[in-house]
Amino acid sequence: MTALLYLLGVLIFVFAILASIGLHELGHLIPAKRFGGKVTQYFIGFGPTVWSKQVGETEYGVKAIPLGGYVKIIGMLPPGAEELADEVEEVRDAAGNVSTQVKVRKSNTGMFTQLISDARAAEWELIQPEDADRLFYKMPAWKKIVVMAGGPSVNIAIAFLIFAGVFATFGNPSDPTVETTVAEVQACLVPPDEDGRPCTAAELRDSPTPAREAGIEVGDEFVSFNGVAVTDWKQLQTLIRANGDKQATVVVDRDGEQVTLQTATTVTPRFLEVGDTEPEPVGFLGVRPVASPTTGGPIYTIDQMGTMTVEVVKSLATLPAKVWDVAQAIVGLEERDPTGPVSIVGGGRLAGETAAHTQIDLESKIVSLLLLIGGFNFFIGMFNFVPLLPLDGGHIASAAWEGTRRGFARLRRRPDPGYVDAAKLLPVAYVVASMILVLGLVLIVGDLVVPVHLES
Repeated sequence: MTALLYLLGVLIFVFAILASIGLHELGHLIPAKRFGGKVTQYFIGFGPTVWSKQVGETEYGVKAIPLGGYVKIIGMLPPGAEELADEVEEVRDAAGNVSTQVKVRKSNTGMFTQLISDARAAEWELIQPEDADRLFYKMPAWKKIVVMAGGPSVNIAIAFLIFAGVFATFGNPSDPTVETTVAEVQACLVPPDEDGRPCTAAELRDSPTPAREAGIEVGDEFVSFNGVAVTDWKQLQTLIRANGDKQATVVVDRDGEQVTLQTATTVTPRFLEVGDTEPEPVGFLGVRPVASPTTGGPIYTIDQMGTMTVEVVKSLATLPAKVWDVAQAIVGLEERDPTGPVSIVGGGRLAGETAAHTQIDLESKIVSLLLLIGGFNFFIGMFNFVPLLPLDGGHIASAAWEGTRRGFARLRRRPDPGYVDAAKLLPVAYVVASMILVLGLVLIVGDLVVPVHLES
């Protein structure tokens, strides 16, 4: 049964990501077609074709490796000198007379020039004379931006819908509402990296927590600590930590009656913030508060996604270093960071472990799987907005620059500077694509060899 649940979790995750990829590509295809562009291919996956069907001028299909997708929009690259040699342009003089001129550009040789030329030639082999007015590079800059932003925007929209649904229905487990009511009285002192494990008989005898010694009970609501009225859990936590190993007078509300308890907090190492690697010695009482996931609507979701955006930007900035750590973990030089990046393979494993976990109730499993899928969509969307070719953000930046400089030229009544030639950035695009491929392969190998487990 556990194996079947694990497989079910993996399949749910894989199909959800494939559906997200398909919707991402539709985010490009639909506006491209609406703006009159010609889309010849729409595929989910890479590698050998598993299935395809021609519908009108577009071939729709699925490929063997489900690690992405693409749409083929003709005319992504403007023509070079060899194509422009046959391109005739109408010119109107001051008297209104129309004449024609052939547009020819200078050419040179070199490795990068040849690379660009080959890519341009491959692009223009697909273009027919009747496609002249349907080329992507001829679209107004704002239309190019809409087409290229459509894909990642769909992923972010999917993430928003998932997060909004979960936050409104189940609440946000990452942003709990913490009360000043006791949910658990810890029985003994344990090291911070072993927090949550059962106490041994010796620990129960020799190192009980101050809360246990004071007689604090589950359900007690803190009223004051050393004469200071308790307003929220964060404030109480600060008071306890600052008290060190001194005496403490605690007043709690127990079944409607105020009870005064005497104890002395103890100093023990604790992790003060999530993500801390070194514990610090602070005052300790030994209670856990009642905490429930915070519920909220669309505005709350937008606010949370704003926080997520900051975290994703930080993670993107440190991604190469984090992947290097994974590479070191693969060869046994260090432990795998349980909070580090994972590939779609790692995501599938986490989904499987969540579905098969015997200590997680059904509602929590549903929430975890939905948040995992939403998180992947949000990261995919944000990653694709990075302004580097071949990512969508690189094309958006190119179109924005084109629109800006042509707009300034019009304002200053200068000659139109023409289209931005993205082909000149192809060498950079190949380097970026190679880096993405290497990073992805390292993460996949890491998720197979030294995977991140749910228990981490």
